Amino acid sequence: MSTFEPDLHTAASIISAARGMVDKAIASLVAKGGPDAQQTLAYDIAHVAAQVETARSLLDYGAKGTTEGNITCAFTADMAHDFITRLIGRESLWGVQVADLAFANDFLTTYRDPAFLASLADVQGPRHLADDFEMVQDTFRSYAMKVIAPKAEHVHRHNDDVPEDVIAGLAEIGAFGLSVPVEYDGFSEGGEGEYMASVIATEELSRGSLGIGGSLITRPEILTRALVKGGTEEQKHEWLPKLASAEVLSAVAVTEPDYGSDVAGLKTTAVEAAGPNGEAGWLINGVKTWCTFGARANVLMLLARTNPDRSLAHRGLSLFIVPKPIGDAHGFMFTQDGGGKMEGRPIDTIGYRGMHSYEIAIENWWVPETNLIGGRDGLGKGFYLQMAGFENGRLQTAARAVGVMQAAYESALDYAQNRVVFGTPISEYELTKVKLGRMAVITQASRQFSYAVARLMGKGEGAMEASMVKAYVCKAAEWVAREAMQIHGGYGYAEEYSVSRLYVDARVLSIFEGADETLCLKVIAKNLCDASKK
Repeated sequence: MSTFEPDLHTAASIISAARGMVDKAIASLVAKGGPDAQQTLAYDIAHVAAQVETARSLLDYGAKGTTEGNITCAFTADMAHDFITRLIGRESLWGVQVADLAFANDFLTTYRDPAFLASLADVQGPRHLADDFEMVQDTFRSYAMKVIAPKAEHVHRHNDDVPEDVIAGLAEIGAFGLSVPVEYDGFSEGGEGEYMASVIATEELSRGSLGIGGSLITRPEILTRALVKGGTEEQKHEWLPKLASAEVLSAVAVTEPDYGSDVAGLKTTAVEAAGPNGEAGWLINGVKTWCTFGARANVLMLLARTNPDRSLAHRGLSLFIVPKPIGDAHGFMFTQDGGGKMEGRPIDTIGYRGMHSYEIAIENWWVPETNLIGGRDGLGKGFYLQMAGFENGRLQTAARAVGVMQAAYESALDYAQNRVVFGTPISEYELTKVKLGRMAVITQASRQFSYAVARLMGKGEGAMEASMVKAYVCKAAEWVAREAMQIHGGYGYAEEYSVSRLYVDARVLSIFEGADETLCLKVIAKNLCDASKK
């Protein structure tokens, strides 16, 4: 146990100074033409801002005890060090000086000291959850460890499907209904509880497996939120109970081969056309890619262009629920009586296996008018409904990253305590202890920031913080998983240990749900610049 004492007063001063420096850097970025003109500067500022905000969110946590305080000081020192590292040599570009943080030198000397970090190697810190959330944590942790984790390696190594008993078990414990309002047979009563429960459940399931646990509940959640935001009452009563019970599983069909984050340019079209029996409806044509869970899903949440005037950009897009049969994971082709065709080709990936991603070609696939989300009032509003669906996606991705980090840290700690090199367990070597200490600190800081963002989102706030937590935590997860793998030595590169799976799974986190570069430039830096101008 650590014998060091925290200095939260200085930590708070450093965080405040760092926030002021970020503000000055944003002003410099605006003066130099903004994120598009200064992409490297904008990217670095976005990541520093996210790290500063993570540190700031830890201050309340740090006040709860010595262990919590030491974790807060360790992370604050880590943040300041990273800030200074990015700043050196580019001070004129940033419009701030390294000297502005010179007063933090003694603090960094203390809380970056190897002996201090080594003292935190096996100190994870309490989470400080309310009783209700402790129950959520215990329920999902138990299920993840007993059911998901034992299957994770087999699914990953053999590129298998998510086992049906995992889906059924998750439905039984309410995993698919966390965001479905209670009036539609779900478990959400809105507010902080909904977001906190989702974050906690997602972390625990991801700790068991990212591919067949943590990500499984996010697809129906996206469609759920889109329906809650803009669906008709008939659509809500039709689809939400089925999503909550897993009678219907959904996939998201938004991305296209030439359009990822730039959804305004989507080419997939939906044209009004009568169905086989003369019913009003739409014919869909186009190609969607990176459609995760696209074979097993019963429906696609599909974004299509309903107005041919491309100058309308995202205002010409509408959102549809597209029913489909359950397909084979290794590829599928379906036809409709009216001549429609849907063909799915799996995209093999190095990790994140189980749910599988697909490129889906859709030709004259008919859907009824009742499946246009929002009905006629939903025409042209698909982009906004999709964004509502993804509202919680960035926070949930951060929670998934925390789960992967936690699993990687635990794997590394256990291996280090049992692996003897030169007559000594490697957990006794200073370098190993320092790595483990930093891993524990980053993981807890990431977790507490995700909790803070969940509370904000429960109040209808926190959109910017959700982008920040995604940006910081997903990059951090790569480092934690990488060092966990390194601690395993040669065995970390072997498929014998799960840490190799955790490493390749961690790599996807800063790519999906908004690529890191796009998130930093087009969301975080842009919003910071817009706020600065005001």
